[in-house]
Amino acid sequence: MKKSIKKRTGFGKFLIFCVRLILIIACIGMISSMVVFFSTCGRVYSKEDYLSSGIKDLRYDAIIVLGCAAWGGGPSPMLADRLDTAIDLYKAGCAPKILMSGDHGQEDYDEVNVMRNYALDEGVPSEDIFMDHAGFSTYETMYRAARIFGIKKALIVTQKYHLYRSMYNASAYGIENYGVDAGATNYIVNPKYYPREVLAMSKDFFQCIFRIEPTYMGDPIDISGNGEVTLD
Repeated sequence: MKKSIKKRTGFGKFLIFCVRLILIIACIGMISSMVVFFSTCGRVYSKEDYLSSGIKDLRYDAIIVLGCAAWGGGPSPMLADRLDTAIDLYKAGCAPKILMSGDHGQEDYDEVNVMRNYALDEGVPSEDIFMDHAGFSTYETMYRAARIFGIKKALIVTQKYHLYRSMYNASAYGIENYGVDAGATNYIVNPKYYPREVLAMSKDFFQCIFRIEPTYMGDPIDISGNGEVTLD
């Protein structure tokens, strides 16, 4: 009987420890994601509000477009919204260059050339389009934007729920930035993106603290030069 009581008592202590650990992790996650959100939310604009604001005339090195799924050689609806927004900002004279950042880690999957071709079809000159073939994550995109492409000041284009984390990562690496919401013209935002984004905010918060290096680095590329040097 005493052994049984001890076993139950030991299991109870272990259960309490697990519950406390889960609560601590959840608190850390919520606090870190709130830091990401509240440190960036004041710099998020719709395209219309941005183009009518005074900050439109600030000098930016580039517009950074975050990649996502490419389907059958063309952009997914979500990616098309990002590209349309970035191209409109470029044509409005908001920045002289566009950095397309996405996943080109395999020969048979290439987000960045899909993004480039879409912009070319919309009349953006080839020399003004840069590609980051190793933008495998939001964090890696901003790390490489700062360290490889030397961007100091940027407009960041993606959907609103994704902007806060993107902007936080950019700021962590010294990029002065504003975010422009790509909206949801061509698709409906899946509700599951929001809780997943909270977890991603927390992850990126700690990646920025520990300065985790991206999958690939490489030689510096001058964002003010000719984007055709990134052709692959």
